[in-house]
Amino acid sequence: MPILIKGGTVVTAEGTLAADVVVEGERIAALLARDAATINSAYDVIDATGMYVIPGGIDAHTHMEMPFGGTFSADTFATGTVAAAWGGTTTIIDFAVQAKGTSLLATLDKWHAKADGNCAIDYGFHMIVSDVNDGTLKEMDACLAAGISSFKMFMAYPGVFYSTDGEILRAMQQAGRTGATIMMHAENGIAIDQLVAQAIAAGRVDPVQHGLTRPPELEGEATGRAITLARVADCPLYIVHLSAAHALTAVAAARDAGQNVFAETCPQYLYLSLDDLARPGFEGAKFVASPPLRTPDHSAALWRGLRTNDLAVVSTDHCPFCFKEQKELGRGDFSKIPNGIPGVEHRMDLLHQGVVAGEITLERWVETCSTTPARMFGLYPRKGVIAPGADADIVIYDPVATQTLSVATHHMNVDYSAYEGMSITGKVATTISRGRVVVADGEFKGSVGHGRFLARELNQYLS
Repeated sequence: MPILIKGGTVVTAEGTLAADVVVEGERIAALLARDAATINSAYDVIDATGMYVIPGGIDAHTHMEMPFGGTFSADTFATGTVAAAWGGTTTIIDFAVQAKGTSLLATLDKWHAKADGNCAIDYGFHMIVSDVNDGTLKEMDACLAAGISSFKMFMAYPGVFYSTDGEILRAMQQAGRTGATIMMHAENGIAIDQLVAQAIAAGRVDPVQHGLTRPPELEGEATGRAITLARVADCPLYIVHLSAAHALTAVAAARDAGQNVFAETCPQYLYLSLDDLARPGFEGAKFVASPPLRTPDHSAALWRGLRTNDLAVVSTDHCPFCFKEQKELGRGDFSKIPNGIPGVEHRMDLLHQGVVAGEITLERWVETCSTTPARMFGLYPRKGVIAPGADADIVIYDPVATQTLSVATHHMNVDYSAYEGMSITGKVATTISRGRVVVADGEFKGSVGHGRFLARELNQYLS
């Protein structure tokens, strides 16, 4: 049955519009002037009076079922995508993780086996490149043909994901030939490992040391180095989970110079801080992620970066590990705490709180959480917009409802909330994925298996 979303305010990256939205099948059929549609039994009418009608969120950085430090992130593709839908996200882009000695295409097949038929919303993949060799470089083109247009590399985690500058340059040159984007975890892992070893040798083993041994200067240095390598290789560069003002300064300078450099940040770097890592006992382990949480002055800089578009996207880096049995692997040695913070369910709400607080505009909320990631990762105009012909990924958002974030009410498969007790204004009323209502009336109405794989095109911002 066609859906008529009536009475809401359509919010796009360009502005707001008092309009009704007609959905037929899996696509948006029309935007109509308010009350222009004749209501009859042919429509399933959804009353959106007093609410925003926005394009479904796109979380371009998640890690479902990811291997790390002898364990796996706690959300499966099933549980993680259901939680995402509850929070107004209708597309995720997850990371297929190449292990040393394996091929990219075999890795892609492995991640398809995990996700295909198990997702409640649509999904795509980035490819983590951890083993740079002639075979891997050739396979990058095959991945592009298979709908994978972005490749993540690491300047951190020596012995696991780390690549040398020479390896990074080779991969960037390969990506640059086709216009594929290199995504970079930019921290100086070699120097960090020295600081970690020194802290442990001195008996400093509490979770806060995770932050103190990964100083913002080393994120800034690595970001600048990645930008230089990308400039030499003439390759598009996307800095993931940027947390430090030092790194933001490097990104802004490159963008001002006209280089194809882009960056994302995450809600945890906007709302949490080093003080959370320093919570008494072992509580700080809940907040261990890389890069680490910073002091509040960095958060203020990141909000400014979102306003100036030097930070283009807000993703979550959703990588949940339960406190019991998983985070506790690092008791007595902070370097063994699995790195990651849960957040896929709360991104849209937390960024709307930035609207409430006057940090960003309503349009910028939609742009950073939906429209820009669609364009950045080759999904626009199928995703990221309320327009005829686009997929009917639509969220009806109540801007005045209040909620308190808590492990007692979230749907992520993790035993704590990084935002426990935080009261916010705004809440998802209805989530629609490709024309199907998947969340409404406080219930999940979708199904695992509804989500489809998205083959992606190139970054649409390249100059």
